[in-house]
Amino acid sequence: MTLEALAGPEGRLPEGLPDTAAASAGVVLGAAAVTAARATDGALADGGAAHSIGVRMIDGGIIEVLLPANQEIEGPEARIAGDIVRTIAAGRRMPVLLVITGVVGVSMEARRVYSGSIAATAFALVGESPVDRVIAHYLLRSRSETIPAQFFTSESAAVEWLRQYTREE
Repeated sequence: MTLEALAGPEGRLPEGLPDTAAASAGVVLGAAAVTAARATDGALADGGAAHSIGVRMIDGGIIEVLLPANQEIEGPEARIAGDIVRTIAAGRRMPVLLVITGVVGVSMEARRVYSGSIAATAFALVGESPVDRVIAHYLLRSRSETIPAQFFTSESAAVEWLRQYTREE
């Protein structure tokens, strides 16, 4: 699995991406980088499949994390995505839109990474199917009670809800 950090509205990536993201010009982590991350954690590589976790800033100061459909999200990928979210947030707390449509599962380790996020003011989880709703419930149970979170079947409704948690800086 690769991880892709997409440029924000300005069309450029934030400075100071973690070393793992810089491995490929700060834009895409190649299969070798994620394989190394997985090997470090004792997990098996998936053969370098071209699936990606997308991370980008969307209008209104909301960070979108798009998880790949038909994949189980593991700890190493969750940690790398978390690092990029924190880099984009640049020390600020920001609302996070987590798109889980079609995700097969989320490992215990990835769930811990999600629940330990300190960069988020709120989480909106978006999915379409009953399976997405179950995965969202699983993630919502593990989160901090101090960070508001809600499941949506509409991305536009989720973004609208998150707007109340954006801060003018």
